[in-house]
Amino acid sequence: MSRGTKRDLLRVSDLTGAELGAVLDLAARLKRELKAGKAHPLLAGRTLAMIFEKPSLRTRVTFEVGMVQLGGAAINLAAGDIKFGEREPTRDIARNLDRWVDVILARTFQHQSVTDLATWARVPVVNGLSDLHHPCQVLADCLTLREHLGRIAGLRVVFIGDGNNMVHSWMDAAARLDFDVVVACPPGYEPDPAITAEAGARVTITHDVVAAAKGADVLYTDVWTSMGQEAEAEARRRVFKSFQINDALIARAKPTALVMHCLPAHRGEEITDAAIEGPRSVVFDQAENRLHAQKAILVWLLGAA
Repeated sequence: MSRGTKRDLLRVSDLTGAELGAVLDLAARLKRELKAGKAHPLLAGRTLAMIFEKPSLRTRVTFEVGMVQLGGAAINLAAGDIKFGEREPTRDIARNLDRWVDVILARTFQHQSVTDLATWARVPVVNGLSDLHHPCQVLADCLTLREHLGRIAGLRVVFIGDGNNMVHSWMDAAARLDFDVVVACPPGYEPDPAITAEAGARVTITHDVVAAAKGADVLYTDVWTSMGQEAEAEARRRVFKSFQINDALIARAKPTALVMHCLPAHRGEEITDAAIEGPRSVVFDQAENRLHAQKAILVWLLGAA
């Protein structure tokens, strides 16, 4: 998969629908090979630098394990190691790292940080989470949908809660993979209007959570208070208290509907314990698929498939 210029994954819309399909096909293949015990050292001798401004369980472990399984190596850089714009300019960080490593992962507070890295680095940059987008999670989720429902096109994905970075990435995916996203959120917590407009007719915004859930193929949620919003936690609990995935809401969806959460979950807030542990839940399948989807992302960006 040779390319004349490097590619980045800062948001889902950085890939076309066909490219997203190719990455998901590759992820499914790598998962099958791993389960069959077949080694795939496609990134032997390659190195991933991982920058973490925020705490991480799934992102760090899955990218690091993924690089090991692909025959490469990963280097973890904690918040104190790299301080964007403080210890040195982001453009200098990028132009140092690209002399040593083959790909850069960044999990940051500000989306501008990953954008700046991508602007200056000559190697691919992957957004492991920012305040605006979480593309790796949604690719893993789309892989999960294909496994459990057999398709993505034509589905009705209902997101319950805050119009946050997860919503933005779901909207990007809907516009390219031909499914519908319904966002049920309290007034004042709608997703970014510019990103919503880019997604077009595939997105519906509503404040009626019960109506939104009717006929859903997927009920999806995330924490009400994201990292960096801790001062708003109590106010958000009051505002969002009716925006919860529970048995009553699940009963409004299709009998085959899946319950999804990107984790970590605040059980008893955005989702009940019964819902996350129930028969409709594929939450831990999503978490597992972070490994396979991200391996595919790395292999695809480095042209090693």
